[in-house]
Amino acid sequence: MKEELTTVQTALDLGLLKEEFEKIKEILGRTPNFTELSIFSVMWSEHCSYKNSIVWLKKLPKSSERMLAEAGEENAGLVDIGDGLACSFKIESHNHPSAIEPYQGAATGVGGINRDIFTMGARPIAQLNSLRFGDLTNKKTQWLLKGVVKGIGDYGNAFGIPTVGGELYFDPCYQVNPLVNAFSAGIVETDKIASAISYGVGNPVFIVGSATGKDGIHGAAFASKDISEDSLNDLPSVQVGDPFQEKLLLEASLEVIASGAVIGIQDMGAAGIICSTSEMSAKGEHGMDIWLDKVPLRQEGMLPFEILLSESQERMLIVVKKGREQEVLDIFKKWDLNCAQIGEVTKDKRLKFYQNGDVVADVPAYDLVLGGGAPVYHREYKEPAYYQEFKKFDPNTIPQPKSYAEVAKFLLSHPNIASRKWVSEQYDSMIGTGTTTTNAPADAPVVRIKGTNKAILVTVDCNGRYVHADPEEGCAIAVAESSRNVVCSGGEPVAITNCLNFGNPFNPEVYWQFVKAITGMKKACEKFSTPVTGGNVSFYNQSNDGGAVFPTPVIGMLGLLDHYDRKMTMHFKNGNDPIYLIGKMTDDIACSEYLYSYCKVKGSSSPYFDINEEYQMQEAIKSLISKGLIVSAHDISDGGLFVALAESALAGNLGFSVLSDSTIRKDAFLFGEGQGRVLISLKKEFTDIVEADLNSHSVHFQRIGKVTKDSFKIDDEELMELKEAKKLYFDSLASFLS
Repeated sequence: MKEELTTVQTALDLGLLKEEFEKIKEILGRTPNFTELSIFSVMWSEHCSYKNSIVWLKKLPKSSERMLAEAGEENAGLVDIGDGLACSFKIESHNHPSAIEPYQGAATGVGGINRDIFTMGARPIAQLNSLRFGDLTNKKTQWLLKGVVKGIGDYGNAFGIPTVGGELYFDPCYQVNPLVNAFSAGIVETDKIASAISYGVGNPVFIVGSATGKDGIHGAAFASKDISEDSLNDLPSVQVGDPFQEKLLLEASLEVIASGAVIGIQDMGAAGIICSTSEMSAKGEHGMDIWLDKVPLRQEGMLPFEILLSESQERMLIVVKKGREQEVLDIFKKWDLNCAQIGEVTKDKRLKFYQNGDVVADVPAYDLVLGGGAPVYHREYKEPAYYQEFKKFDPNTIPQPKSYAEVAKFLLSHPNIASRKWVSEQYDSMIGTGTTTTNAPADAPVVRIKGTNKAILVTVDCNGRYVHADPEEGCAIAVAESSRNVVCSGGEPVAITNCLNFGNPFNPEVYWQFVKAITGMKKACEKFSTPVTGGNVSFYNQSNDGGAVFPTPVIGMLGLLDHYDRKMTMHFKNGNDPIYLIGKMTDDIACSEYLYSYCKVKGSSSPYFDINEEYQMQEAIKSLISKGLIVSAHDISDGGLFVALAESALAGNLGFSVLSDSTIRKDAFLFGEGQGRVLISLKKEFTDIVEADLNSHSVHFQRIGKVTKDSFKIDDEELMELKEAKKLYFDSLASFLS
């Protein structure tokens, strides 16, 4: 150990706590050198260890008959979808890097999440993203948005995986801290699943893919602190991606897994070599000797800690069966990728790192990792004062609008509701030819599984405003909406992944939001039988002067469609088709985009939500679709009933004529965002049988109008013509960015 020993101040500078430094000394039985302390600083960061969240994450439901890998067991979730196939899927954040370098921050987020999928042996077939930015009229927001979208598009398009959907929201709370969450799903044959594990004394350890440079060093630690004026100094913590290398690495990895020569394989994402070596070793209850001078480098003079902590992209760690090294070398040579043996598996459960024959670090693998010796904290939490104030909201204090046409036009052109065409046109959604909803839109993208009659459905959902108003109900709503989107597209909800975006966990009010959100997620996942396969916790999404973002627990849901020809779309099909509203209509405008943005009332309770009514309504929609009784289904969410009607009409190039419900406020009928509701259309001859089926499920429903040719009418008042609606809806977002 030639390096100078460290002090408490060194630990503090690396983001560790004083008590953590003392624990490290206790684990090692001595004072760590700088390389060893750097190892602990990244592995014990929130980003890698979940030290401030794991006590609550353990409460989430994780099991089902379909589950093949429970949360935390592998690089990504894995569920059985039948016929010898499994789907691997996951969502992760790349918020902090995107805040200071949006193009590479977003691009490498896409690359990283896809590597998590193909290290499972699965070929990625679909990507989504969930994005949040500040005020769209702000020039920096526009710069961030353009950079993030271009980064996602350039990387995903070149890599060759379709980006099939996502979500995009704007609010001033995200001004300093944008949220960039990336989701990927892939398919693998169940007999070709790979694992992130290491065992077998003497088995060789290889690093494959790109060479290692200084980009991304301490990136995991950077993601575990607040954004400040000094964050630009952390620019080296942003990785640089190469989608063409990633494509080669995908093919080579799947080939080497299929060869049977691999014991285990893991992506080098956050914390690089040290993360992969420690997690694989801890899982397999073995150790490794690693020779850092054997690692292919693209920069001379890199120090041991730089090599270990580098987050250079497009790299994997592979443990190979001894005697089959040449097979592995030949595969990666064919794909023109680096493939170098940098170590071997040992029996002593320790990680020993050498450079030029000298030991530069010697640490126990188990004590570094989540579920091992990494610290676990029970943070203080308390209810914020605003929570009870929001509950006092009285809709009777809000006057009815003088012009419903004005409100309708305002909402249809609002950045949180208007078409995301400007974004989606930059993504290739047709690579792989599996996507089925490009010209036939559905609430959840439908991606066909080649060689079968099956399809998967994927969606990402969360309304941060709801969660801020009531974290427990708001997070339960996010799960319910994801399920509703899958159901409205003809699928069966299977499981979820989550990306939990919150402020600083040391703030008791922020931590209260986190605890309540987990409580709501647990309740909803149990109700809809959608266990949690894993995901990502992203704390510290706040700035020194701008406060925390809305708590934004994004839900990524996987659904399954056993018969592809039973998919359901959202658009109106034929003039004069009856339109029905399924679900309970309430006199509720709380937390709606109408109240928040048009009426400018920022504090109100979360919208009406009854989880049992929601469940029964979804079961009724499943029944109608399975029996072929309806021609369209669309969930009611942001913007309320009017926006749902407009979206179904615009997608079908048609109009509608609807009568409001005289028993409730007209603005609540049109623009309220009470949950548990779906809009359907059907052929006239099916009205009696549809109503009988709905009655058998004991759900609320009402016939509210019919599909028309070319205008949007409410109570015989024409709010706008179809032509004007198209311009408002499809051109508004681009107008901010031109």
